Amino acid sequence: MAEMYDYDILFVGGGLNYAGAVVATKAGLKCALVEKNPAHLGGTCLHNGCIPSKMYLAAANAVRAAKKPWLEGDIFINMNALDEAKERLLARATTAIARQCEGVAILEGEGALVAPHTVEVGDKRITGRYVVLGTGSRPFIPAGIEYDGQSVITSDEVLNMTSLPKKAAVYGAGAIGLEMASFFAAAGVETELFWRKEALLPKAHPMISQNLAEQMKALGVALNPGRAFESAKPTKRGVHIRFADGGEHYVPTLLVATGRRPDTAAVRTDAVQVGKKGIVTDDHFETTCPGHYAVGDCNGKLQLAHAARAEVLYVVKRILGQEPEPLDFARVVKFIHALPCSYATVGLTRQEMEARGMKYKESVVPLRGLPFPQTHDGDLGVMVLYADEEGFVVGGELFCPGAEELIAAVAMALAGELDAATASRTILAHPTFSESLERGFSKL
Repeated sequence: MAEMYDYDILFVGGGLNYAGAVVATKAGLKCALVEKNPAHLGGTCLHNGCIPSKMYLAAANAVRAAKKPWLEGDIFINMNALDEAKERLLARATTAIARQCEGVAILEGEGALVAPHTVEVGDKRITGRYVVLGTGSRPFIPAGIEYDGQSVITSDEVLNMTSLPKKAAVYGAGAIGLEMASFFAAAGVETELFWRKEALLPKAHPMISQNLAEQMKALGVALNPGRAFESAKPTKRGVHIRFADGGEHYVPTLLVATGRRPDTAAVRTDAVQVGKKGIVTDDHFETTCPGHYAVGDCNGKLQLAHAARAEVLYVVKRILGQEPEPLDFARVVKFIHALPCSYATVGLTRQEMEARGMKYKESVVPLRGLPFPQTHDGDLGVMVLYADEEGFVVGGELFCPGAEELIAAVAMALAGELDAATASRTILAHPTFSESLERGFSKL
């Protein structure tokens, strides 16, 4: 007699995991979604990450753009009004997700996998033939930094501010640090950026790294490379920062942007292995316990919402008996939304190919001096495209306004396995940023 379960699939975590629950339910499976806060459906990206942060960056960019010499008058951000608009947006989005989840059992509470096929929610235990963990990640606070949520904050607090500080320091130059430093500076906050390494985006093309630093300085960000923190503590005088080199500094507000760590607390059984980078999975996102999967940030593979969605949909297809094409993380678009030029990349980069000893062709198109980029905040822009020895497109790095959108052309060239000659045949519009992509492909 077949073993009986409460559900066909138990989804633990209500971030992008919900997309898998919706698809599986529509396919006829009985599914439950365990979420400690149903008002937080959609997860960190929607509520504390990419959606509100891009909304805030758009507001700050309007302030920045209004400072052009041919425009007169001052504008500023009304943070109360922005916060209220953000909350209305998130409420509408959450309601829309809840409608999509009709037919999915939403189980409120902190879910914990306590044994194979068994999830504990509060004082109840429920079972599932399959379990999909999508518990996301949490901000990482390095040792020695005393987080209080007031003067020492994370991006969570920034995206709920109702007033801006006069001065702020940002520690960390990853995606969150660069985006939030751009937001603060463009919005008129005196901003300092501290980070451990010497270059910004050290894995990016050198010209892009250099031009990003120039852009941050132009925004008014004071750059402080090679300044590792030993400690940071709130005091009456402000946040007291002590550097690893022995120096000291005070700042009213410190944003800790040192990355995020997989949230693996839901795993309370030895059947599922947890490693240093997150929940251990194979290429199909199956954990060390058969029938149990981990998707999104918690598996430590790639901390991107669109990657999490692709992973959970891949898992559901496999559960449904389909044979989806394996996910190639090299073809997942990655980007950082700085102001005014953003950085986006897909496929292989120069650094990755050199580390592998690959031979490659490189096309670099600086945008400085071109009429359209010069009048549309792209004078520091750079477009870098790569091809292999046979001329096939293998990657690209873009630094320009709207790079996160323009990179789609490169991503599609990868998906279509186009050679550079074929990619360059498209006649792109003039005057635009995209026409520089056409030029880039033709130079490979």
